[in-house]
Amino acid sequence: MGSRADDEGTDVTSYRKALTDTVHADTPTGAPEQLLTLLDRLGFERQTLATAGPVYIWHEAPGHLDEAAKNQLATHAVPWLHKAGYMVHITDDVWDSAAYPDAATAMRNQNAPAPPPAVAAARTTERPPGTRRR
Repeated sequence: MGSRADDEGTDVTSYRKALTDTVHADTPTGAPEQLLTLLDRLGFERQTLATAGPVYIWHEAPGHLDEAAKNQLATHAVPWLHKAGYMVHITDDVWDSAAYPDAATAMRNQNAPAPPPAVAAARTTERPPGTRRR
């Protein structure tokens, strides 16, 4: 088991997992914590799988987002990753050409990376898992 980033020689490879609506942001095996933390801050959720060999780490767009918001999240991350010096590959089925200019503008106007507005709004309006309305 490897990652697409290992296979493609990139720092981050964003794609939709086959036969699902899950958007992945794969990093190479042994990726630096700095890169993993940046993806966390950009709104992706970190996943890990410990094996007898390496520990595999990847990121996914939050499952509660719709397809458009997942694509916006992946596209929004690209300028931030480039600014940090990382090489990114994002597949056409995830790329949102309308979201990219907004993401680039947001990057220029903000000092700290943040998820796109649609993702940030979903985070603040949803109840945490396992909670109920009283």
